[in-house]
Amino acid sequence: MNFTRWSARLPGTQRRAAARAGTGLSPDGATPGREAQDRRADGSVPAARAEQPGGRARPGAAALDDLAVHEVLDRVPALVALVQGADHRVAYVNAAYTAAFGPRTPGGAARDQLPELVETGLLPLLDQVLRSARPRTLKSRTASDGRCYTFTCTPVAVEGERHGGVLVFAADVTDHAEAGERLRASERRQRETAVTLQRSLLPQELEQPDDLRIAATYHPGGTEAAVGGDWYDVITLGGGRTALVIGDVMGRGVRAAAVMGQLRTAVRAYARLDLPPHEVLQLLDGLASEIDANQIATCVYAVHDPNEGRLVYASAGHLPILVRDAEGEVVRTEEPTGPPLGAGGWVHASASVPLTPGSTAVLYTDGLVERRDKDLDEGITALERALAGAGGSPQVICDRLMRSAGVTADHDDDVAVLVIQHPERTGAEADLFRHAELELLGGAEAAPHARAFTSGVLASWRFPADLRDLGVLAASELVANSLQHGMPPMRLRLRRTDRRLIVEVTDADDHLPRRRRAEPGDESGRGIAIVATISSSWGCRRTPGGGKAVWCEFALR
Repeated sequence: MNFTRWSARLPGTQRRAAARAGTGLSPDGATPGREAQDRRADGSVPAARAEQPGGRARPGAAALDDLAVHEVLDRVPALVALVQGADHRVAYVNAAYTAAFGPRTPGGAARDQLPELVETGLLPLLDQVLRSARPRTLKSRTASDGRCYTFTCTPVAVEGERHGGVLVFAADVTDHAEAGERLRASERRQRETAVTLQRSLLPQELEQPDDLRIAATYHPGGTEAAVGGDWYDVITLGGGRTALVIGDVMGRGVRAAAVMGQLRTAVRAYARLDLPPHEVLQLLDGLASEIDANQIATCVYAVHDPNEGRLVYASAGHLPILVRDAEGEVVRTEEPTGPPLGAGGWVHASASVPLTPGSTAVLYTDGLVERRDKDLDEGITALERALAGAGGSPQVICDRLMRSAGVTADHDDDVAVLVIQHPERTGAEADLFRHAELELLGGAEAAPHARAFTSGVLASWRFPADLRDLGVLAASELVANSLQHGMPPMRLRLRRTDRRLIVEVTDADDHLPRRRRAEPGDESGRGIAIVATISSSWGCRRTPGGGKAVWCEFALR
């Protein structure tokens, strides 16, 4: 291959010719250093100087100047190709290029002679280099030989030619590419492990209370391994009551997920005590400090009581609950809201919001409404609008809220959403959800009155005789226990759902009964044991404002 006309334009050629002529100057009178700088500005790569300061040539400089360009390029381990003209005709490929892709015929178009450049998408880049006269780089492309290369394309001017040429330099980066792929695979495995851990700590299946329809959605944020600590839970407390929990552990990664798992387990344990929401948060606050003093978490704990038709809640630095009533109006719960769990030094308080038939409540974490370019209140307001127009089942509402908030696969924060729906029931379904109450004034006639009331109500609800007898016995024992150990006012409440019969007695004394083993000679202590034996489950709790409620359930299925 004749490199004569190419070498006349390669960097350093004119400077070396001037040095050999003894002028030390380029034809335009500029110093060699200035000419080299000017040509570097054109995108060319200057050659190493053969001269020493003062115009003296280094030993062996003449031999270096006489060395042919193709001899140098053939010794370069990288792949080098030179193409010329608008159709990128092949002018030269070095020995490394030939060893990788085979020999090429000079003068042919690159599209035909260099198919590997077509496969890697390099031809459009060659056009850009010719038009802009600026170097371009294409990183880490896999060629037909299975290796990865980074291509650098540099413009080369050709004397007497309208279109110059392009010097293609391909560096083999296969090892780097494979190392990068191994790193990405490792990160994917770590993320899968973290997400699996996170999901395993969340409820595998939501408990479904008799009176409510509930759905939840969890979406891990981003693509990195560090998932967040968002969590939720639904806990049936007995007596028809349901606890609803959602929280967010600050930070990301396995540590945040582990703290979340401990808090969720603790919430379920405290919920079994059937404490008011603010007392549950008070216990969690102390526990969060013991688990990790450097971790804080936000949380909302709410309890739904179908007898009251309200949602009683307490918040530890969490976002407000949204409730849409039967008419479609959305309200946002306000105070009281305490500091996050783990902050300490705060006495939490409970509040309530109506949750009547036809209402829908939404509990959520900040990933649903918080954006870097928007105020948090704007996100909550947008969520209110989305909830006002979202209908259907709880799962449908979950999906619509996620779409309206723009949560996608690459969302940068975890999102947890819990939707609670108190459906309106009519017709035959309404006959399966009924309740009746009786005020008891005390005295010797209270127990017979309670038995007669229970028998009549259960008969009107068309329960079989054996279940009526069990219900009357349970009501009699609970009323007798309240008469002996409690104080007025007392109330007997009967409630049925499609799955259970609930018998509950309340009074003004806050001493909670405990099941114990009665000795043969004891005159008392058998009432609660009898109730626990004949019923599916039983329990007790303190009521707001003082007093207690003792209840038992009978499964209908």
